[in-house]
Amino acid sequence: MKKKHIKFLSLLFIVFPMSIVMALVGVFRNFGFTENWYLLFLKSRTIMFPVAYCSALLFSPLAKKLTEMCENKNYK
Repeated sequence: MKKKHIKFLSLLFIVFPMSIVMALVGVFRNFGFTENWYLLFLKSRTIMFPVAYCSALLFSPLAKKLTEMCENKNYK
């Protein structure tokens, strides 16, 4: 697999479970586990996953640069 594709795949492995957890927490905090909580979960997850993935794509280069900058300054 190409290095370019590995970046997208690793972001997918981070964003996928995180969006599940955040959707569950959001549904539980706003509505509780009522009769149709799973439909609310699916609706929120349908919106949340693409937004989270796009955000991760946008912010991962910045996070990498900040991490490298801190590493170069030998912060401990």
